[in-house]
Amino acid sequence: MASSKAVPSRLRAVATSTQKNFDKLPLEILDKILSYLDAYALFSMSHTNKLFYQLASNNVLWKKLYIGDICNNEKQKAKIVNVQLLSKKPRDHAAGYWKELHVKTVAHREMKKWKRLLGPINSHTGLPSQTEQVLRNLRVTWELTVTDMSGRESTLELSWSRFSETSLTLCWCGGDRLPNYEEIFSLQLHGVRRIAFSCPGLKKPSKRSLVATLDMQPLTKCAQVIGQDQFVLLKLLQPGTIIGLWRDGGSVAFIIFTLHFYRLVERSTRGSHDCSYVEPIIQPPFDDIDPEYGLHGYKLHIVLHNTVCKLMSESFSQLFCHRAHISDGWIQLTAISRTDSSQHIQLSGKPVLPWRCEALQGTVENCCIMSLTLLDEFGNQFSRVTTPISMEPEEAAVSYDYDGEHYLIQYEDSNIQAKMQLEKMTAKKYFVVSLVVYVSVLFVNKHFSRDY
Repeated sequence: MASSKAVPSRLRAVATSTQKNFDKLPLEILDKILSYLDAYALFSMSHTNKLFYQLASNNVLWKKLYIGDICNNEKQKAKIVNVQLLSKKPRDHAAGYWKELHVKTVAHREMKKWKRLLGPINSHTGLPSQTEQVLRNLRVTWELTVTDMSGRESTLELSWSRFSETSLTLCWCGGDRLPNYEEIFSLQLHGVRRIAFSCPGLKKPSKRSLVATLDMQPLTKCAQVIGQDQFVLLKLLQPGTIIGLWRDGGSVAFIIFTLHFYRLVERSTRGSHDCSYVEPIIQPPFDDIDPEYGLHGYKLHIVLHNTVCKLMSESFSQLFCHRAHISDGWIQLTAISRTDSSQHIQLSGKPVLPWRCEALQGTVENCCIMSLTLLDEFGNQFSRVTTPISMEPEEAAVSYDYDGEHYLIQYEDSNIQAKMQLEKMTAKKYFVVSLVVYVSVLFVNKHFSRDY
């Protein structure tokens, strides 16, 4: 009996022999053979070798497929044939022109289809109700490109992901594929969409869209440690991004991105910083009819979760701020008052951040992920943030309602601040006793006076 090691060698010999036979055929015969293939098979054939890449990018073949596949009614077909397709002969275009046009058109039609299926806007979050389902149906995944100091790039496929109510958590495990922490020059996050070719097993074309770029040089110096366990140390590089370092050597265990759902479909499929979206023009807030208020009618939706479960999901409406409470350039919106125990909310679990990486897993205490969405009085997206956060011990005044440990969750950037106070009653019982959001006056004015 022949050795099993000889089987791959025989297969390679057969493939080489077949390729040599094809190489002997005239190009006219090969073109004729390829003309019987549909777009899906032709695209896969183009990834066989250099010869078939050239042959399967033939403009004549792809023009024929474009007319047959894309122009699905006689009126549209006649219009394109008479106007667009006859503007140049197929051979006058660069090789691959009609192939690229076909793939782009299929992707565009698919995108229009799924944009209609994003569903109605949720009144609490101001977000489309079917964001997760659309991303799944569009076969969107995410890749992380890591560049080291020498300029060498490594692109990592996603290790695992988790959808939450208003956000998405993505994780890439390190292993030996990542440079040491100090040697990372930049990180690039791309959304990758596989085009809907229906034939199973065939290679599918994909489109990469830049979602985020991180210059690691300044971030490495100011990264904040938000937690640790016996194996890893968690560093917050910037809001929404943490890196886990092995405590015994400082090498990278994993990198986690948290992304808010706001325009996530567009950002992951059509490139980063898409500026084509235009929001309705809104009147400035300080022209309110009621002079007693500085802002009113605002809505806040906040979710606390980790990589496994949801800890809290609450919406607060009719938030307001009196003009007298606008101080130091910040507008105060109180969602939960410490003095009103009827507003206090119990978390459904303990604030921890479980992680898993290759053969190891662990849990970092007093950490979780916060996804905050603020809507203005018109129900439009005003501000949002999704980021891992830490829960720090706090000295608090004596309370007759709670006699446990006091903790503070705090987030701050140039536009918005969030402060949440918690009381720990038992090992698994935590209460949110205060939640206040502060919005920059400059940010408010900018939001309401944009020149569209």
